[in-house]
Amino acid sequence: MLNEFLMNVLHNLFKPLLLFFYAGLLIPLFKVNLEFPKAVFQGLTIYLLLAIGWHGGEELAGLEPALYGQAAGFMVLGFFINVVIGFVAYQLLRWTTRLRNIDAATVAGHYGSDSAGAFVTAVGVLVASHIAFAPYMPVMLAIMEIPGCLVALYLVAKMRNNGMDAAGNMPNETGYSRHRLATPALPRHGEHHAADEDWNEEQYNAESLDDEELVGAAVGHTNESARRGGRSVTRSHSTGHTTHRTGPSHTHGTGHGTNHGAGNDDSDSDLDAKSLAAEELEEARHALQDTSLLADEKHPHERVPAKKNASWLSKELLHEVFLNPGIFLLFAGVVIGCVSRLQGENVTTIDDALFVTLLHGVLCLFQLEMGRNAASKIKDLAAGGWQFVVFAILAPNLFAGMGIAAAHLYRMLLGQPFEIGTYVLFAILCGSASTIAVPAVQRLAIPEASPTLPLVASLGLTFTYNVTIGIPVYTLIATLLTKSFPVL
Repeated sequence: MLNEFLMNVLHNLFKPLLLFFYAGLLIPLFKVNLEFPKAVFQGLTIYLLLAIGWHGGEELAGLEPALYGQAAGFMVLGFFINVVIGFVAYQLLRWTTRLRNIDAATVAGHYGSDSAGAFVTAVGVLVASHIAFAPYMPVMLAIMEIPGCLVALYLVAKMRNNGMDAAGNMPNETGYSRHRLATPALPRHGEHHAADEDWNEEQYNAESLDDEELVGAAVGHTNESARRGGRSVTRSHSTGHTTHRTGPSHTHGTGHGTNHGAGNDDSDSDLDAKSLAAEELEEARHALQDTSLLADEKHPHERVPAKKNASWLSKELLHEVFLNPGIFLLFAGVVIGCVSRLQGENVTTIDDALFVTLLHGVLCLFQLEMGRNAASKIKDLAAGGWQFVVFAILAPNLFAGMGIAAAHLYRMLLGQPFEIGTYVLFAILCGSASTIAVPAVQRLAIPEASPTLPLVASLGLTFTYNVTIGIPVYTLIATLLTKSFPVL
């Protein structure tokens, strides 16, 4: 058995499909000045999703009626197991890594979803190896992409309701600001938050002033400045002067304290210190007014909590989760293939030029760019720490193993056999991490989280492991399981 496994690993590693992936890995490593045209890669992705969906739709239409119940139950199982995987991934990341809670939640959301790239690669390998699989697996790809999005949105909504600040920090995390609490998720269409990951520290500190600092600034004991919407308050230790600026052109100076600068007017000494302090505090409050996070004057140390029980799924988010381009293209292909087959038109025959003959070549080009992307992400692994690296390598095996075990239990419950390829594809769907759907939802609804860390893990390590070592490993596990616990 071990010799057979090693032969399968070597045979899988040197398939043309994987050789193109290795070639892509070498592009950044050798600093080759080659950039795959973005429009071409998008075209390849669209083609592959439609082609895989079309094949699945035609096969789905040819199923025996008794198998439709099996397919529906398997889809429900797939959805449920990816929800469980999302929450398990979150707890593992919390226990074993140094990631912030919000980054752990978004990474967990990626692992609670699946990877279309890993799936189409596995399909290509299985077809080349003549390993059969259930025809409804492309539909599983679309169904199992959704849970991760929902898990990430739910976890982050709980964090917002528990006092997460606008930078994504929780109260027990470094850099937390109790005066800049996060608001409920609001979709941001057409906006790119390039600065979300790397905050400007000076602006962050200026916006994090608490009431004690504001009061101290009002009587000349700090030199912090608060700027917002064209208004600013600047203070100096040495002179005790305070200068107010409202708008770009109107300025006036006032001084207070026992020592006045030479340029101060005599009329300044008539200002009442208490009134001035109140005025300064009001200026500072106005400077931070748009955050809506300052506490009531009577309780200067209490923060205003985020809105409780805020909706974590809006109409826009539901649209992005259930009708993102990947899911739409897959379902479109499935419906087109199914309807065509039901009308007696089996379009994709064995000699079909577009959806059969061309498929393998497109997959090779797709793998070339996926390899380049994966290698470009690996350099960012240090940001997550070595524990994060270990998680990204071991997680596919844990989650794929959970998927294979769940699939076999379902098979034993039904008393119906599954092909080995079905186990392998289900393991890929459970053990892979999203590179399309969840990142899109994250950009839309979770701008506080790092956009880099999830892709470093899902594309840089997990995808690379799954398409090289993972497929033969999952094949071996499925084979051993079905032989050890056969369906009666």
